[in-house]
Amino acid sequence: MATVYKSTSKLGKSVQLKFQLTQHERDKDLLALIVKYLNCGSLQTSRSAKDLQVTKFNDIYNIIIPFFVKYPISGEKTKDFADFVKVAELVKEKAHLTKDGLEQIAEIISGMNSKRK
Repeated sequence: MATVYKSTSKLGKSVQLKFQLTQHERDKDLLALIVKYLNCGSLQTSRSAKDLQVTKFNDIYNIIIPFFVKYPISGEKTKDFADFVKVAELVKEKAHLTKDGLEQIAEIISGMNSKRK
């Protein structure tokens, strides 16, 4: 997931990338093993579910993205992952620090997940 949100930055907006994997509470041990295997992320509780969340950009860029490049996602999520990677590349290139870059990122995000047509 990627979001553009209001902030106190010079442009008034910032970008946050977040990888999240949600499972039922009963699968918390599995999620803990994934955190240990990847050596990044944390577990959060959300109602009767557990979320594995990775928000640190370096972990997303250097661990999560290469993992899913090596072990590709299938189905509709493939398109969202490709957009996620595009946004990560723009952030890596520091495009998010410019008005045009933020607009480009917002455009990509506007078509991700449930907003995809």
